Amino acid sequence: LNELDTALIQEVRKLCKTAYAPYSKFRVGAIALMEDNSKINGTNQENASYPIGLCAERVLLAAVSSIAPGKSIHTMAISYESDEVSSTDPVAPCGICRQSLVEFESRFNHPLRLLLTGQTGKIFEFASASDILPFAFKHFHLGK
Repeated sequence: LNELDTALIQEVRKLCKTAYAPYSKFRVGAIALMEDNSKINGTNQENASYPIGLCAERVLLAAVSSIAPGKSIHTMAISYESDEVSSTDPVAPCGICRQSLVEFESRFNHPLRLLLTGQTGKIFEFASASDILPFAFKHFHLGK
């Protein structure tokens, strides 16, 4: 990874501490490096009624759409930490988040590069969010 990617990984690993995850103790952070090199953060937000919690990736996409409408994301770094399990291996976004990432990518007709990591260890790099959701449901399936 280059210096910018390395710095992004270090930053997202620290960001995990700010997630609101009192129930699962599984804190996720996501940082978007925008096309203009600005950064926008997101963390998971849990709720006592589990189904209404939000994953870090979708919190981040909503923030980007609000703070920087019309701008695409160049790279998204995602990390996690847990009180229950070791966070030495990367984990991938859940299915809903994968679909949301692909939609965002399609919306801007621009690949959304992903860097996935734990607090230490390996880093997985994907050139496009579409790489982690083959056969995604896309806008053209609706005739749009």
